[in-house]
Amino acid sequence: MDLNDLSELLLSTARSVGAEVTSPWFYLQLGLILTGAGIAYATQAAVRSRLDLTSLAMRWPLPLRHFIHVVVGSVSTAAFALSMIVARVTMVHSTWPSRSYLLAVAAKLAVAWLIIRLVTSVIRNAFIVKLVSLSAWLVAALSIIGQLGPVIEALDSVSIVLGDLRLTPLLVIKLGVLLIVALWLTNIASKFVEGRITRSGDLTPSIQVLLVKMIRVALMTFAIAVVMSAVGINLSVLAIFSGAAGVGIGFGLQKIVANFISGIILLADKSVKPGDLVTIGDSSGRISAMNTRYISVAAGDGREFLIPNEDLVTQKVVNWTYTDKNTLVKVNFGTNYDADPRLVCKLAIDVAAAAKRAIKGKPPNCILTEFAEAGMKFALTFWIADPDGMDNVKSEVMLSLWDTFKREGIRVPYPVREIYVRGGTLPVDTPIEVST
Repeated sequence: MDLNDLSELLLSTARSVGAEVTSPWFYLQLGLILTGAGIAYATQAAVRSRLDLTSLAMRWPLPLRHFIHVVVGSVSTAAFALSMIVARVTMVHSTWPSRSYLLAVAAKLAVAWLIIRLVTSVIRNAFIVKLVSLSAWLVAALSIIGQLGPVIEALDSVSIVLGDLRLTPLLVIKLGVLLIVALWLTNIASKFVEGRITRSGDLTPSIQVLLVKMIRVALMTFAIAVVMSAVGINLSVLAIFSGAAGVGIGFGLQKIVANFISGIILLADKSVKPGDLVTIGDSSGRISAMNTRYISVAAGDGREFLIPNEDLVTQKVVNWTYTDKNTLVKVNFGTNYDADPRLVCKLAIDVAAAAKRAIKGKPPNCILTEFAEAGMKFALTFWIADPDGMDNVKSEVMLSLWDTFKREGIRVPYPVREIYVRGGTLPVDTPIEVST
């Protein structure tokens, strides 16, 4: 389509619009359209006031509830389309069909929007629903008014040639629409496969995550290749971008690639897996998810640490549950020199053995570690079956030690200083104990 053809099309369209606007039938149709809109609004309000969806669909499945919400929300569109159809049929039987052309267009647009909303109700993403609905309705509107062919020709007339690839706006739109549909279907398929793999008890968590990620990447690659072939793009023409992609990876994407490769290594060697309790630097918690770029570590206090995969490969990682979840708990304490160290060790062992989470098959142990300036120092060790909540177990044992020592008359040491005052009112060489 050249410039002259475009000018002629615009002039003819302007003449048609001018003739339509000057006709009294145009204003009659406009009034009927506004009346139909009022009827649709009143119908929607009446349905919403008389229908309680919360109580009606409470026990229904979630997809059915969502569909019912869409149906109820589309009542106004259905009422408007019905009123336009009735008005169109009435005018066709009363006068010339050309005098109700706007009513036919309004009815067709309303019906198209109603069908599109019902079809897209199966999509869960609100943004995708709006994008697909508006795009489909725009195509339907152009087809209804008879302008779809000229618009397609106009979009295909402008092009940029890159080697053997002829890039046009029409090609870009087709590619975008098909990519959205293909990736949406890929997401559904990958979630289905992920559910089947997750329910498999024969696979470890690391292997499950690795399989899910490999299948997701493979499906996405296959979908993109199919879409490009469907729109007529030869995949060999993309080779011209490989050099630029290599330069981009070398200069700006090396961290992303390193984290991606590190994630695959972590999943393959199973050094960490979802559910492990780890300490990485100053961050401690349980691994809740392993992603392509990072792992998520839940600290237990509402925080989640997002740690890049590369850090787990290059830095020191303490995995409390790598081969065995049994964890040795160590409690350091002290007593004064008036206590019997053998009795102290016996009491400490009894307290640790009585702890709720202590493993009964591994007896506790208590040793005297030092004769310090303030008193004797001891180290009590015992085993628990899971490192989760280890600080709570230590606190419980230390409180029990405190109660036991008070009952037995054993004192916990504190620093003591002796001061000798020479002269004054006190007798010579009288010691005074001062606690600090």
